[in-house]
Amino acid sequence: MNEVEQADEIGVLLVEDSPRIAERIRELLTQEAGVRILATVDSESSAIQALRQLPVDLMILDLQLKGGTGFGVLEAAGPKRPMTIVMTNYAQPQYRERARYFGIEHFLNKAQDFEKLPMLIAGMRSQKPN
Repeated sequence: MNEVEQADEIGVLLVEDSPRIAERIRELLTQEAGVRILATVDSESSAIQALRQLPVDLMILDLQLKGGTGFGVLEAAGPKRPMTIVMTNYAQPQYRERARYFGIEHFLNKAQDFEKLPMLIAGMRSQKPN
């Protein structure tokens, strides 16, 4: 892969504590051209560490993690966080409202919206500055 192709890629941090769901998301993402999974982590602390160390363009974030929560990750990331897609089984209004407080770009219900992920990422990739 040359440098131009790498510059067009979206670097993704996947924050998901279910190995089965993480694998399903990775499968969806590897089918998407221009997407590179930088890391898959399952806890708040490992997500915060990855955000500090990796060139993350997009974070796919579960709310309930093995240690901590997705909201803890968002608080630690602050206003300079990467674009974020929340994917959760906890799609109740109070969680959606809290996600809006953080300015989350997309909030998906895993049970209903899973297949929307590739389309959202393709749209984000087309908006990424070169």
